[in-house]
Amino acid sequence: MLDPTIYAHLLDAAGAHPTLRAALVQAGPIAIAPPAHPHVADRLCVEVVNQQLSTRAAAAIWARIEAAAAAAATSPRGLFETGDAALLRACGISGNKVRALRAIVAAEAAGLLGPNLAGLPHPERAAVLCGIRGVGPWTADMVGIFHFHDPDIWPEGDVAAVGCLRRLTGLDDTRAVASAFAPYRSILARYLWHIKDAGVVTVEPAPVSRRGRRAGAAEAG
Repeated sequence: MLDPTIYAHLLDAAGAHPTLRAALVQAGPIAIAPPAHPHVADRLCVEVVNQQLSTRAAAAIWARIEAAAAAAATSPRGLFETGDAALLRACGISGNKVRALRAIVAAEAAGLLGPNLAGLPHPERAAVLCGIRGVGPWTADMVGIFHFHDPDIWPEGDVAAVGCLRRLTGLDDTRAVASAFAPYRSILARYLWHIKDAGVVTVEPAPVSRRGRRAGAAEAG
C-alpha cells in the first residue's frame, strides 16, 4: 500500500484544487504493484503492443499472443524473438509494431537494456530507450513508472492522465499543475489512472479554463 507520508504529500499538494483533492481522498491510499516483468525488454514489448489501444483491445491482442505462444510451446517473448511477422500480424500486431518488437530484441542482444538502466536518471534512461525503433517518450515514461518505479515522472504524452488532471483542476497546463506534486508525480499519474478507471469522482468536475492540444501515444503505430 502507498506510504502514508507520500499520500499526505499528495493531499497537501492538491489543496489548491478541491475537486482533485476530493478525488484523492475518495480513492484513499492505493496499492503500488511490483514490476510485472523480470526484464525491461519484456515491459517494452508490452508497452509497444499497447500503444494506441484501449485496455480491452490490448487484452484481446495479448490473449491471441499467449494462445499463439502456447501453440508454439514458447512464451510471448519467444514469439517476438522469432519475429514471425505473419504470425504476429495474425495476432493483431501492426507491421510497424512487429518491426519495433524486433528492434527491442536486437537492443537487448546488443547490451543496451542491461541492469545499469535502473541507476540512470529518467531523462538519461529515456534517451537510451527512445533510441530504439518504435519507442518514444510515452513508452519510456510507462517503463519508468511501472518497471523502474521512478516516483517522479509526469507522463505528458498520456491522454488519460492529462485529460483527467485537466478535468479535475480546470487547468490546461498539466505540467505546471503536476509540478506541485514533485517528487511524486508518477504517483499522481497512478492516481489519475485509478480515478478514471474506477470512476471514483462523485463531485462536479472543474470547468476547463482553456483549450489545448492533448498529446497522444502514437509511436510505433
